[in-house]
Amino acid sequence: MALFLVDGTFEIFRCFRATDPTRNESGQEVAASRAFFHTMASLLREETLTHLAIAFDSVISRVSRRDQSDSALLRSQFPLAADIARAFGMTVWPMSRFQADDAIATAAERFADEVDQVVICSNDNDFAQCIRNDRVVRLNRIRKEIWNEESVVERFAVSPTQIPEYFALVGDPSDGIPGLPGFGPKAASTLISRYGRLEEVPKSSLDWDVTIRGAGKLSAVLEERRNEALLYRNLSILRTDVPLPESLDDLSWKGAHRDQVEAIIEVLGDASLLERTIRYR
Repeated sequence: MALFLVDGTFEIFRCFRATDPTRNESGQEVAASRAFFHTMASLLREETLTHLAIAFDSVISRVSRRDQSDSALLRSQFPLAADIARAFGMTVWPMSRFQADDAIATAAERFADEVDQVVICSNDNDFAQCIRNDRVVRLNRIRKEIWNEESVVERFAVSPTQIPEYFALVGDPSDGIPGLPGFGPKAASTLISRYGRLEEVPKSSLDWDVTIRGAGKLSAVLEERRNEALLYRNLSILRTDVPLPESLDDLSWKGAHRDQVEAIIEVLGDASLLERTIRYR
């Protein structure tokens, strides 16, 4: 059994950026939604998939941060993307109080011991903190690349649980985390892998028992801006307490709803979508 957790905001966003504007007969913009239909239909052919959920962010908060231009066109397609997911028989989590990332992190932690594997479908590096051995992994569907715990350590030189500490120092532009001046990946990973948490890093580089180029300047920056770094760390930590009402059985994927899919295809105005191979209930 494998539970697939999909970052719906990321999926519709990348579909929007990869397509040219196209309107249906009613004048509704549907280009990203058509691409979303295709990519979700492809996901449903994953052989190990037995359980499935998709989370969408509050449209205003995340779209405005990621892309000011064209945001209205993208925003208008969020409801249609959610309808496509429902037609495909997915459990949909439309988030308002919490972020989609937090819903996914919560589900990954809650259900990890109830399935053979949890697969987080997203390119967001934040999800590296959720990875547990081979039990919880992150799937980059564009590159067809899977990260397990070994992959995280190889890429960032810190453990998954230390990812927020790492991003607090080096920054994470995709989430608006600037990091601290002067800290690159090597210096950050060396400090974090040695001391674990920012609070445990000695104030003076003279007390560091690791060798880092420019240690004196870096320790001065960290000491001056430690509270700032702690704020960045806290902003990077994904919540695992989102009140999701579903049990694992509720997330079981039983197939798509044929009547709903056909109705969606009418709205999308693309009869070729009928040719997609989809398992129906």
